[in-house]
Amino acid sequence: MQQIKPLSLALALIGLLASGAVLAHSDQHAMQHSMMVVKEQKPWGIAGDREQVTRTIKIGMSDQMRFSPDQLQIKQGETIRFVHRNEGQLMHEFVLGTQADLDAHAAMMAKFPGMQHDEPYMAHVGPGQGGEIIWTFNRAGEFDFACLIAGHYQAGMVGKIRVLAE
Repeated sequence: MQQIKPLSLALALIGLLASGAVLAHSDQHAMQHSMMVVKEQKPWGIAGDREQVTRTIKIGMSDQMRFSPDQLQIKQGETIRFVHRNEGQLMHEFVLGTQADLDAHAAMMAKFPGMQHDEPYMAHVGPGQGGEIIWTFNRAGEFDFACLIAGHYQAGMVGKIRVLAE
């Protein structure tokens, strides 16, 4: 009798689950997204789960280097679904963080403008396109968001989030 190796079994299961025959496209996309998202605690929270969303906030992005709204108030423990809409002709992004983290990241982006990154607290949104982030704010404090594309941050494409303690 032939023994099935654990790696072979795992690969077979992944292939089966990823096939359209087993899952509808939306379920497949959700599964792939959840498999890719690394849940790492940050000072401003942790990647959230779609099933736990408590509120949706729409964020507009413009070529005037502004977010709308650019001031948000959130209660500690809320899981927010940010829905981004790039109303401009340029690529924009929405990156959550602390002022220090955003400053450091912006400096790196200025040095390496083509830098590729994909974190659960970032959304890259092409002209006329939409994006989404689901984030759980499990820590109180004042945090920031910004577009870190070279020149956008420096032009003032920033916003503030105040997370109120429970």
